Amino acid sequence: MYVQKIHSATSSRSSLAYRTRYFGQLRNWVGAIVRRSFSTSVAAVDEATSPGISIDDTQLLIDGAFVDAASGKTFSTFDPRTGDVIAHVAEGDKEDVNRAVQAARRAFDHGPWPKMVPYERSRLILRFADLMEKHLADLAAIEAWDSGKPYKHCIDTEIPMVIRIIRYYAGWADKIHGLTIPSDGHHHVQTLHEPIGVAGQIIPWNFPLLMFAWKIGPALACGNTVVLKTAEHTPLSALYAARLLHEAGIPNGVLNVISGFGPTAGAALCSHMEVDKLAFTGSTMTGKSVLELAARSNLKPVTLELGGKSPFIVCEDADVDKAVEMAHSALFFNQGQCCCAGSRTFVHESVYDEFVEKAKARAMNRVVGDPFRVEVEQGPQIDSKQFEKIMMYIRSGMESGAKLEAGGARFGNRGFYVQPTVFSNVQDDMLIATDEIFGPVQSILKYRWSMREFKVCHDEPHFSMACPATFAISLTFLLASFTIHELPYLYLHLLPPDEAAAATTTPEGRPVHRS
Repeated sequence: MYVQKIHSATSSRSSLAYRTRYFGQLRNWVGAIVRRSFSTSVAAVDEATSPGISIDDTQLLIDGAFVDAASGKTFSTFDPRTGDVIAHVAEGDKEDVNRAVQAARRAFDHGPWPKMVPYERSRLILRFADLMEKHLADLAAIEAWDSGKPYKHCIDTEIPMVIRIIRYYAGWADKIHGLTIPSDGHHHVQTLHEPIGVAGQIIPWNFPLLMFAWKIGPALACGNTVVLKTAEHTPLSALYAARLLHEAGIPNGVLNVISGFGPTAGAALCSHMEVDKLAFTGSTMTGKSVLELAARSNLKPVTLELGGKSPFIVCEDADVDKAVEMAHSALFFNQGQCCCAGSRTFVHESVYDEFVEKAKARAMNRVVGDPFRVEVEQGPQIDSKQFEKIMMYIRSGMESGAKLEAGGARFGNRGFYVQPTVFSNVQDDMLIATDEIFGPVQSILKYRWSMREFKVCHDEPHFSMACPATFAISLTFLLASFTIHELPYLYLHLLPPDEAAAATTTPEGRPVHRS
């Protein structure tokens, strides 16, 4: 929340509803992509395609100007296709964060932004969205180059969604209202929503520009000023977008962007006494550190969006072919680097063998290669560290007795590509079933219907979503009753009413349980 004085149930529900709709649309888009048939899983990776764009924005943005780090230091951001350096970027640290926070504080306390007529704020943010649309191809190329995402997905889906998010929050700027509350006696009770102040924001590397939009969109619409730290792996798209926001007319100091590392720039931002609110997206372990630093400083409120080990549940009555495609996209989307990935695939014992064979075939037909090639579904992992982590988990799966059905090795000779990997015979206590791998590794577990299975799905300390594939609406509500207090997103894969009414058995003769 980026307004203070009272908790706004209306804006909270609206934000959640929008994000739920976003994930639903994203799932549909991903499903449409992966349902295509491919004859091969190989695309050349030795010769990297030129992105066709130069990188000009590599400095810190502080108080309306792009400047070098106070220390003069830079760090390299790498092309995950090859491991080659893309650019050298200014490395911000504590002194730079302090300069950025001071600029944001001045802009909030003395500048025009929080006092601006909300309609004018909205118009400016909409101009920013228009500029992003104008530079769509450049933004998509930078995002694909710096993160390894398929360019086609960036230009067709992800960057258009970023623009749509910015426009959505622009629309909120003049719709934030207080309340007049009935009271006893001759009293007038009124609440007023006000900007909270300087918002510190830290975004991850797996969805750089999307997280940029999720963070700055609501904060700016409410009239706050922002100091945003990019992920050190993927700083380029946020810096490019920040330049466009200044071209749209944002006042100096309202948005400040620091590129740097967590232990230096990130810790300084979390601990800063002049930051009024923190928002962080990233790992659960780092989220704990963010909370601690915020508490030890000025007890600033913190919003966290963390990782997890989310279940994808294939029920006895599911359409296996559709469930295979859904589970495939739920896990392998974005190279498996997604906080709400369906990384524990629970499959009912009656359809388990069929599901495993079809999941294996789908993974072996997944097209891996240079993300700038139009036919590619899966690009490289973000860097060598993440690549090695994934390979460690693959070795762990094999050593612990899981059956390697597909993949399990490096793809190609350059860069950080991992073969789409599928494990069957996975047990609850294996690392590949308990740990967030954050890579293209599908762990398929067998279950029978019992309350234990619901408990196993629910007992993981942190998970972001669940997706049951079933005909039975009542079953999904039973699952929801176990997860609703901790689960932000629940995707339901149900037949349309006319199909469900007509279905009594599956093609293999298994009964369909309906309610």
